[in-house]
Amino acid sequence: MKISSYNVNGIRAADRKGFADWISKSQPDIICLQELKAHEDQIPASICNGIYHGAYHCAEKKGYSGVGLLSKEKPLHVECGMGIDWVDSEGRVIMAEYQNVRVFSVYALSGTTGSIRQAQKYKFMDDFIKFAAPYLKDKKPTVFCGDFNIAHTEIDIHNPVANKKTSGFLPEEREWFTKFLEAGYSDIFRKLNADTPDLYSWWTYRAGAKSRNKGWRLDYQLATSALLENAKVANIESEWDMSDHAPVTIEYKI
Repeated sequence: MKISSYNVNGIRAADRKGFADWISKSQPDIICLQELKAHEDQIPASICNGIYHGAYHCAEKKGYSGVGLLSKEKPLHVECGMGIDWVDSEGRVIMAEYQNVRVFSVYALSGTTGSIRQAQKYKFMDDFIKFAAPYLKDKKPTVFCGDFNIAHTEIDIHNPVANKKTSGFLPEEREWFTKFLEAGYSDIFRKLNADTPDLYSWWTYRAGAKSRNKGWRLDYQLATSALLENAKVANIESEWDMSDHAPVTIEYKI
């Protein structure tokens, strides 16, 4: 089973920039989408490519946030949100359950717009760790895929010294990430690429950052132990330029 997580930074823009071509080449079984920036009736039918079942949780605000799941197998069950009104109104979490796995697409808050939003980000983080905890005790393998807007360790960012006071690499955010993993989830990509530097999933559009690989690893697949044991290959598909993010794709033997 191949699972991809992809912040598309606007699904309509990604559709124009070759989303269908990426699907045809990469052939994921499940695609977790973030930052749709569209209501459901605005999402191009072509992204399902005639072979995927689509499920979406869109933000109330137009052109903002939103998550989705595309899968070749029809889900047994789909749930939207975390049960927290202000989070759910922004379309940040969707879950699909299948015969052998449970998959979430998550778009965590960014705190880059100021102190008020950073405080909301911390609140989201506290609520999210509580939300995820019960799935550690469930027998069905579970994975949270998405843009968490945090670079966890120094290997996950091109210039850790210069960015140590920047939202996304603040000590409190990194400590939260460590706490999430210590609770029982695993960062699958890093487990399979333990000491490999310069592997990023996001690059600012400014100053030719991607061509110089001045990036951050913000996109993750955080999974329970059953999936960690069966993870075989992890890849950031940085050759694609549909977004300021790249797809993070992992193959599991399930």
